[in-house]
Amino acid sequence: MFVDEVRIRITAGRGGDGSCSFRREKFVPRGGPDGGDGGHGGNVVFEASPRMTTLLDLRYQKHYEAEVGRQGGAANCSGRTGEDEVVLLPVGTVIFDEETNEVLADLVAPGQRFIAAHGGRGGRGNSHFATPTNRTPTNFELGTEGEVKSLRLELKLLADVGLVGFPNAGKSTLISVISAARPKIADYPFTTLVPNLGIVRWGEKGSFAVADIPGIIEGAHEGKGLGLRFLRHIERTSFLLYLVDVSEWAPEEPVKSFKVMRQELAAYDEPITARPFAVVATKIDAAGDGARLRELQKYCKRHRYPCLAISAATREGLTELVNYVGQQVAQLRAIPCEISS
Repeated sequence: MFVDEVRIRITAGRGGDGSCSFRREKFVPRGGPDGGDGGHGGNVVFEASPRMTTLLDLRYQKHYEAEVGRQGGAANCSGRTGEDEVVLLPVGTVIFDEETNEVLADLVAPGQRFIAAHGGRGGRGNSHFATPTNRTPTNFELGTEGEVKSLRLELKLLADVGLVGFPNAGKSTLISVISAARPKIADYPFTTLVPNLGIVRWGEKGSFAVADIPGIIEGAHEGKGLGLRFLRHIERTSFLLYLVDVSEWAPEEPVKSFKVMRQELAAYDEPITARPFAVVATKIDAAGDGARLRELQKYCKRHRYPCLAISAATREGLTELVNYVGQQVAQLRAIPCEISS
């Protein structure tokens, strides 16, 4: 099961109390205060792990709590610090404060850590309160409470290329033939209910990651269809492929389909439409007399949009597509660019 959004509650450990103690030892009269400090409470820490692919585990465990600090002891012995609670998250997880909707952290690199809740401070023992006028203090400090937070975690897939297209535009079929991904493929709309990620090999040693985003429809930015639930996964891609069905039985005109997709992405997040992209005419093996394909190619040529024609069924044009996309990704990796999170 693919889970990309959960809400959890975290509690850092409470700090241990300081100790009130006096030295009692033979031949040492008036040994004085020797109460130790309490240990600090443990933190709640999130760590990005490449072994995690979804937030499924966090759906069933909603509360995470770090260990409390131990109380201080006699002979100036400090209490033990509480163990941190380390929670593994998939790479690409964004952490939001549920109450303020503030982005607290964006875990985009394997091994990246973020302390989401700090443990309480341990209290001081009575040895800290001795003065020349008060040599036998009985006061000590209590440990402070750890932070408690309600968080929302969102997973945004990390991929070089995002496949955008209407339902049944051929996204799942394409990713299945150019990578080892095996998404569900069928002849009805919204076959893909979760994003799929595939690694595509090109050239001698090159590769790039492709994300198959569930079908966009008109009104997706308002939540229609699978809408907002999966549009977030396209935010991290650096190159887009707009897949347009040019088969003779396609429900929409190809140019209209492309325009609607651009409009939906612009309505969701305007900067996404400024990223490099290419238009891919799919299902050319069923294009009939080719009028729809020529219409799309003419439109792209007029606007200077790169346009490639493919058939995932017959594999026509796939080599050219993979090489073209691989070259574009290589250029983008060489030129640092900001991707909204």
